[in-house]
Amino acid sequence: MIDIPDIHAAIPEMARVLNPGGSLLIANLNSFNTACADTGWIKNTDGRRLHYPIDNYLQERSMWIEYRGIRIRNHHRPLSTYLRVLLDAGLRLVHFDEPSPVPETPPSRAASYRRAPWFLVMEWIKPA
Repeated sequence: MIDIPDIHAAIPEMARVLNPGGSLLIANLNSFNTACADTGWIKNTDGRRLHYPIDNYLQERSMWIEYRGIRIRNHHRPLSTYLRVLLDAGLRLVHFDEPSPVPETPPSRAASYRRAPWFLVMEWIKPA
């Protein structure tokens, strides 16, 4: 969802093409993560992660992000924006989770993901 410039058009279209009783599955970055995605973790002088900042959370905006040599425009929106547009499209939320790291995740990464869960997962149903 963070890569879609116009969710106000995209989400109603997703809902329109769903069959009654059909599911829309969404895995997205948590909105607190995208609020300062261009800043990233605040680290001490040794490079140890201290905390992840959240600033201007309610301000919808886009920003250029580069990760492992790939540059892309991401769109930050508060969670309430996503929920409002999905509900306005007539969908019903039936599942929500912020998954923990799987056991195979390297311990240092798992600890980081437990401090600030990066992703959320939602299942929305189009009523029959």
